Amino acid sequence: MTFDFDLLVIGAGSGGVRAARKSAEMGARVAVVEERALGGTCVNVGCIPKKLYVYASEFSAAWQEAAGFGWSAQEVAFDWETLRDNKTQEIARLNAIYERLLLTPGVEIIEGHAALQGPHEVRVGNKTYRAQKILLATGTWPVMPDIPGIELAISSNEAFDLELFPERVLIIGGGYIATEFAGIFNGLGASVLQSYRGDLFLRGFDGDIRRFLAEEIRKTGVDLRFQHHVHALERSPTGGIRAQMSDGAQTFDAVLVAVGRAPNIAELGLEHTRVTLDDRGYIAVDDAFQTAEPSIYALGDMTGGEELTPVAIAEAMAFSQSQFGNQPSTMDYDCIPTAVFSQPPVGTVGLSEEAAVAKGHEVVVYESAFKPLKHTVSGHEGRSFMKLVVDRHNDRVLGAHMVGQDAGEICQGLAIALKMGATKADFDRTIGIHPTAAEEFVTLRNPRQ
Repeated sequence: MTFDFDLLVIGAGSGGVRAARKSAEMGARVAVVEERALGGTCVNVGCIPKKLYVYASEFSAAWQEAAGFGWSAQEVAFDWETLRDNKTQEIARLNAIYERLLLTPGVEIIEGHAALQGPHEVRVGNKTYRAQKILLATGTWPVMPDIPGIELAISSNEAFDLELFPERVLIIGGGYIATEFAGIFNGLGASVLQSYRGDLFLRGFDGDIRRFLAEEIRKTGVDLRFQHHVHALERSPTGGIRAQMSDGAQTFDAVLVAVGRAPNIAELGLEHTRVTLDDRGYIAVDDAFQTAEPSIYALGDMTGGEELTPVAIAEAMAFSQSQFGNQPSTMDYDCIPTAVFSQPPVGTVGLSEEAAVAKGHEVVVYESAFKPLKHTVSGHEGRSFMKLVVDRHNDRVLGAHMVGQDAGEICQGLAIALKMGATKADFDRTIGIHPTAAEEFVTLRNPRQ
C-alpha cells in the first residue's frame, strides 16, 4: 500500500499538535486533521480562556481588599463584552501561533471531520488519506445529564461567549470545572448557586482540602449545596430558566452543566478498526499508546488518564520520540502536580492522605491553617491551608496539598522535590523565604495528633 503520510493525527489539541510537530521535525511526513479550531479544548474553551476569566473575576475582591491599605475608588464597574472580546482576540492570536508551529516543520493541516475507514485510511469530506500510522487525539466532550429541559442549559464550551452577562447562575456539578466557573461568575458579580449531588465536591482530592475549600468558597458568597439535585429545567414565563430542585424551585438567567466529560469519539469510525474501549468507554492503549489496531495509536484525555494539558504534551513527546526519533520512551505518571483555579485556588502534588493509606503507607500528617499576612490588613476573612503527607517509616513526603493564594505556583515547585524523593527532613533543613506563604511548607514541625 502506498501511503500519503507516515503519520496522520486526528485532533489538533495540545497533544495532537505536539505529536504532529515533533514527528515532522524528526523527518516524518505528517498531516493533522481538525474540524474546529487549532489548539483544541485547552486553547479555545479550556485552560487559557478559563484562566483569563479567573484573573478578571479576582479584581472585585482586590478592590474591596485595597481599602484596608489606604486605596479608595468610586464607580467601579465591570463590562462583560470587553472581557469576552479581548479573550476572543487572544485566542485568535494563539490559533495563529499553533498554525505556524505546524506549518514550519511541514505538517499539512486538513480541515474537516475525520472518520476512520480502516487501519490505515481516514476519510475527510470527499477525500480519503492513507497513513502508515494514525494517532487519535480528539480529547473529550462535555456530558449533559438526561433531565427534562436540559437543552436550556449550556456547557463549559459556551460559557465563555455568552451574549449577555447572567446575573443569576446555576452551576450543576462538583468537579474542578464546575467549581472554577462558580468562582468566576461569583467574582464577576453574579449570584451563583453550585449544586452537587454528592456529599462533598472535588472527588479524588485530599479530604481535608475538599472540606477546607468548601468553607472558604462559602465565605466568598457562592451558595454551595451538597446532596442537592436538579430534577428539571423549564423556560420561565417571566424570563430566565426555572430549575426544579430537591429543595424547591428557583429562576436563573443561565444554567451551566459541568458534570463530567466523555471521549470525543462520535462518528470517528472506530467500528472499521480493531480499536477497543475500556470499561469506562475510553480508548484502550498500552504503554506505547498503541491501540488493539497495531497501526493506530491514541493519547491525551480520550485514553482516560490524567486529563491535563501537560500530560497530553508529555505523552505526545514520548510517542514522537519512540516512533520517529529512535528514542523509545514511556510516560512516568508519578507525582503529577495539578491545580484547581477556584477562589481560593488549590494546588496539589503526590498522594492524598486517603490514597496513601489505601496504598498501604503508614502516614504522618503535618498541616497548618492560618490567615495570610495580606488579610491581616485587608479585612478579608479568607484563610489558607497546607498539608504534608509523610511516610512514617522512610520519611518520604508522599503528598503536598494547599488551599490559598498562589497554590498552583507553589505546588509546581514542590513537585520537583517530591519527584526527586524528598523526605520530611529535606523540607525541614530548607530555609524559607520570609514573609511568604510558601515558607510554611518548610517550617511545619509538629505532626497532627
